[in-house]
Amino acid sequence: MIFCIEDDPSIRELILYTLQVHNMDCEGFSCGKDFLEALKTRKPDLIVLDLMLPDLDGMRLLRLLRSDPNSSTIPILIASAKGSEFDKVIGLDEGADDYIVKPFGMMELVSRIKALLRRSIKSKEEGLKCGSLKLEEKSRTVFIEGKKLELSKKEFDLLYFLMRHVNQVITREQILEKIWGYSYEGETRTVDVHIGMLRNKLENHKNYIKTVRGIGYKLELVE
Repeated sequence: MIFCIEDDPSIRELILYTLQVHNMDCEGFSCGKDFLEALKTRKPDLIVLDLMLPDLDGMRLLRLLRSDPNSSTIPILIASAKGSEFDKVIGLDEGADDYIVKPFGMMELVSRIKALLRRSIKSKEEGLKCGSLKLEEKSRTVFIEGKKLELSKKEFDLLYFLMRHVNQVITREQILEKIWGYSYEGETRTVDVHIGMLRNKLENHKNYIKTVRGIGYKLELVE
């Protein structure tokens, strides 16, 4: 699924039509508010983002997406009329994966989107690494120094979430929402219990998971 945030209806509809012709599922939004509301329940494979929106500055929205663990790894393609070198550098430095300047050809847009999606898929297939830890998403297996760890579903999901955001502080509330879901009515203490069990299984490497007092946890990269 591709989300397109573009306030100009003619451009938005043309982008959506082009993506559909190329057999890509997509949905369009005219403002940041509607997009953020949809993001609460659905996670797209890629985001096409205009910078000049009626209700929310696109660059601010980009920073928001990159600071949220739930969206920080989604590929983002900026499609903007701001075409100076400075604008491109700022957009890429703030976390965009690619930048295309209006007016642009639809075939070029599709090619750029396909390239970003291929890169994202390759990253998933190769797995995640952090020090002696290696996680393979497709097979849902984890190895530490070559030894396979036996993890429960929740423990795997928790470790995967932390490894996707290495060196980032994740709050207990964010973990609870991501791993247990928005409808879960339990307490954040549940997170602490599962972190404790996960640490025990990491044995000599339990110090990979750091407690950030009063906030949550982070997986610290060990060289």
